[in-house]
Amino acid sequence: PRVITARKTIVELLLSNHPGDCLYCDRNLYCELQRLAEALNIRERRIKGKKTKQRLDQSSPAIVRELAKCILCGRCVRVCEELITCTSLDFINRGRLTHIGAAMDKDFNFSSCIHCGQCVLVCPTGALHEKHNITEVQEYLNKQDMVKAIQYSPAVATGIAEELGIRNARDFDKSLNAILRKIGFDKIYSTGVGTDICVTEIVNTMMEKEGENPPQPLYISACPAWVKYAEQFTPSILPSLSKVKSPQQITGVLVKTLVAGQLKVKPEQIFSVSVSPCIAMKYEARRDGMMRKGISDVDSVMTVRELARLIRLNGIDVTNIEREAADEPLSGRSSSAVLAEVSGGLAESVIRLLYFKKTGREIDRQEFRKLRLSGIFREAVFKIEDREIRVAVVDGLNGLEKLRSAQASGTFYDLVEVMTCQGGCIHGAGLPFVMSKEDLKVRAKIVYQTDDSEAISLPCKSPTLINLYEKLLKENAEISDKRIFFTHFEKRDVLL
Repeated sequence: PRVITARKTIVELLLSNHPGDCLYCDRNLYCELQRLAEALNIRERRIKGKKTKQRLDQSSPAIVRELAKCILCGRCVRVCEELITCTSLDFINRGRLTHIGAAMDKDFNFSSCIHCGQCVLVCPTGALHEKHNITEVQEYLNKQDMVKAIQYSPAVATGIAEELGIRNARDFDKSLNAILRKIGFDKIYSTGVGTDICVTEIVNTMMEKEGENPPQPLYISACPAWVKYAEQFTPSILPSLSKVKSPQQITGVLVKTLVAGQLKVKPEQIFSVSVSPCIAMKYEARRDGMMRKGISDVDSVMTVRELARLIRLNGIDVTNIEREAADEPLSGRSSSAVLAEVSGGLAESVIRLLYFKKTGREIDRQEFRKLRLSGIFREAVFKIEDREIRVAVVDGLNGLEKLRSAQASGTFYDLVEVMTCQGGCIHGAGLPFVMSKEDLKVRAKIVYQTDDSEAISLPCKSPTLINLYEKLLKENAEISDKRIFFTHFEKRDVLL
């Protein structure tokens, strides 16, 4: 009894300084403090006192900090320091005045935060959550003079099915298309098309770099959090960072150019929304290099959790809905676009396509066993014709130290994939909250099963991509040189 009483008292003390806004909280039904209160049969506020006033920090383009909900567990500090290696958050002051904040206790936009959102995933109470764009999207959905376009990646369909409690998540994308149509979107596109283009252009870059003297590694730049980390902490590698945009931004720029031309509307008449498993995509959509003539490639980014709220808000019956295909010309994709959602998957897709372009044959998938293993740093060597291609995969930014050590010892890597979130996009901070590592394994299993079962495994065999490269790009003078698929990166100073 004394132990139970002590546990109950500790939770009651936490609740005494906690705002009672559970109904409106992001973590409602997923809050660990809420579950503890229920488990310990706490039915009233027995301990009352003066609550510490804390400010609401909305300065970041991706993450909101509600310090009043913080219980000082320190998880965000640890994940940022030990797994992400940014140290954007730390304990400030002592005693009753202790709180968690950025350097010099300034707003989050002054910090070294790379917007990965892993702190959001580990926060037990909702003191950290993504910046919401639902209200903005709703406003535009009601505008009749705008074309409302939406894109989503393969991980989104799986994540939505998981969040809504649908068991058969593998083939949920066509049902999701119908749901989005009912919500009010005019055009629905697959971010997988952008992934296929991303893989294709990375392979083209690798082939152009052959014979380079001295040889330089090519770092994949599809992860926006990793790109910001490189700009802030390792600017020396920026010349070796692939200039190919992320799949989201490639799809977004095609919507504002190719699709706008086909629909005979101006780019500013299209409201382009992206649904992503990644919170950092909210920040990426606002980068300087992600707009043309002052018009953003992507206007608004929602997480999977936000889209699930929007679906519930519209009262759509997701179990009894007719399936629909996505809209042309950005509908089809190869299984490489699905594979890219796991750590090492993008590098594997690149090697598959490079091997096929060089030999005319598909590579044996057993060759990728080493890249599919667990661990924060993995490497493999692939023999393509008379050349050996050495690939490194960094699974989580805490694996960068192993990469640096290997490079310092003289090991040269032709291709390096870095994923900020361990496990890849299937562990993105915008996906449903998971309570165990088993849930992550299920997500990875679905990805590999999809890759094995689909007929089109290479981007160059996708009818959508063939039509895009051989016809549509050539017909549109504005995008025929493919410069729209590339961006630039530059050293970024951390303000504090």
